Amino acid sequence: MAASISCIKQAGSCVKPALFFTVQRKTSPVSACPRRAAEIRSVRAAASASTDVRHNERFCLELVRSRDYEGFVCSLLLPEAARRSALALRAFNVELAQVKDSVSQKSLGLMRMQFWKTAIEDIYRDQPPNQPVSVELWRAVKKHNLTKRWLTRIIAEREKDLDDRGYRNLQELESYAENAQSPLFYLLLESLGVKDVHADHAASHVGKAHGIVTCLRATPHLSARRRVYLPLDICMLHGASQEDFIRRSQEQHVRDVVYDIASQAHIHLQHARSFSPSVPAAATPAFLHTVVLEDFLQRVRKADFDIFHPSLQKRNPLLAIQLYLRSWKRTY
Repeated sequence: MAASISCIKQAGSCVKPALFFTVQRKTSPVSACPRRAAEIRSVRAAASASTDVRHNERFCLELVRSRDYEGFVCSLLLPEAARRSALALRAFNVELAQVKDSVSQKSLGLMRMQFWKTAIEDIYRDQPPNQPVSVELWRAVKKHNLTKRWLTRIIAEREKDLDDRGYRNLQELESYAENAQSPLFYLLLESLGVKDVHADHAASHVGKAHGIVTCLRATPHLSARRRVYLPLDICMLHGASQEDFIRRSQEQHVRDVVYDIASQAHIHLQHARSFSPSVPAAATPAFLHTVVLEDFLQRVRKADFDIFHPSLQKRNPLLAIQLYLRSWKRTY
C-alpha cells in the first residue's frame, strides 16, 4: 500500500512540472511578442490604407470643387452609388484640361499627356500609379466597368489641343467638343448603369453644347492673354478680327459672332432635350449640366451677347438650387 502511494506521489511530481511548463509556454511574453507585433503592423497597415483612401477621395473632391464648381455640384446630386466615381471622372477631366494652361512649352504638355496615357493602360492592368486621381479612377473603372476608349479619346483630343491655335470653323469646334466633352457624359451614364442608345445621343449633344459654351466662357480670360480660339469662319463672316476680342470690343459685329456661336450651343441643347421622352429615368442625373449651360446662355442673351459683360464673370448664386430642383424633378 505504501508502495502504491509512493508511486502516485512520484507520478504527481512528474505531472506538475509538465503542467507548469505547458502553462508557461502559453503565457510566455517572449513567444507572444512576435504575434503582438504582427497584429500591430496589420492594424497600422489597415489604418494607413484607410487614410490613403480617404486622402485620394478628398483630393478629387477638392480638385473638382476648386476647378469645376458646376461639375462638383452636379456630381453631389448623383445617386450615392455613382457619386464618388463621378468626382473621379471629373477630376481626371480637370487634370487634362489644365495641362494646356500650366505648361510653357508644348513638349512639357506632351509629357503630361503621356503620363496619363500610361496611367490608363496601368489602370486597366490593375496597376494604377500612386497618384490620387489615378487611384480613384481605377476604383471607378473596377466598380462600373468603364469603357477604356472614352478615357483615351479625351486624352487624345486634349493632346491635339496643345497646338494652341484657334478653330478654323464651327464644325471643328463641334468635333473637338464631341471628342473631349461627350465621352465624359458617356462615362457618367456608365457610372449610373445606363446603356441606352437614346441616352448616348443626348450625351453627344450635351457634350457639344458644353464644349461650345466653354469656348465662349473662356474668351475674356484668353483674350487678356492675347489668345482667341473662336471659330475663324464665324469671325470672318461678321468682319470681326482677333484684335477686336483682344481689345474687348463691344461693337455689334463682335456681338454677332457671339450670337452665332451661342445659338449653335442652344441648338445642341435642344437636340439633347428632344430625346428626353425616350431616355431612361436613371440617365437624367447625368445630364444635370444642361442646367448650367442653359443658365449661361440665358445670361449671355440678357447681356445682349456682350461676352465681356461683368455679369457673365459672376457665378449665379441660385444655380445650386436650380440644379437641386431639376434633380428632384428628374428632368433635364
